[in-house]
Amino acid sequence: MLVEPFTLTCLSLATLIVAALPVLLYRRLRGPFAFDWRDTVAGIAVFALFAMVIERAVNAYLLGANPATAEVLHEPLNFIAYGTLMAGLCEEGGRYLAMRMLLRRKGIAPADAPAGTALAYGIGHGGAEAWIVGVLVQAQWIVFAVLANRGELDEHLSNLPVQAAMRVHLVLSTLSPAVAGIFALERISSLIFQLAFTTLMWRGLRANWRGILPLAIVVHAVCDLPAVFFQAHLLSLISVDIAYVVAAIVVAGALVQIYRRPAQPA
Repeated sequence: MLVEPFTLTCLSLATLIVAALPVLLYRRLRGPFAFDWRDTVAGIAVFALFAMVIERAVNAYLLGANPATAEVLHEPLNFIAYGTLMAGLCEEGGRYLAMRMLLRRKGIAPADAPAGTALAYGIGHGGAEAWIVGVLVQAQWIVFAVLANRGELDEHLSNLPVQAAMRVHLVLSTLSPAVAGIFALERISSLIFQLAFTTLMWRGLRANWRGILPLAIVVHAVCDLPAVFFQAHLLSLISVDIAYVVAAIVVAGALVQIYRRPAQPA
């Protein structure tokens, strides 16, 4: 099975765009908002630890290793409630702890905290997601596609179980320019949402509002609802993607308004 050269080109371009976007955002906004690179590193570390290690470990145990919870949580409604809340708890809990630490490190009153901290952290958090969940995974499929076109894929998959090798061939058969476009839109939308979540958390912490963490968890959970509905086979992929793209456009417009004057705190 071969992957068309045009499809491979589209996949490569989409992956490069997603990879470059957080880097370009950081370089473009670093000067106007006086970024501290440590804020960005904090965002990267929190996503890697809380989303990729803690959340995945809890999911693996509750959804697979523990038969009792797995049976309960595989019911569609239970899965939707669990999936949305777990993502919100892990990511927003990590974001809350990290941003409180950033406030303490800066040694200033919360109300005087600079707007650039939220943007720098958000680019780190969202950029880590773009790279770990998007770029690295997509790069793997590009490599598989190149190997398939060279007739070398089966040789490289010989150490995998038959079912896993068949899944690789199945996924490669579904690749298309449209899939590449959907991938880019999904990752760009996700980066925008991460910037918005970080801005919400930062403004709540600056205001010393105790309810910011519960609110952030609920907002994150609501944002994840369409994706979890798709995983539960209750919504189509196209309807979920359209919802996210429309929401991302609205959120991006709001972020531009919030940060349009770097001198003003946000």
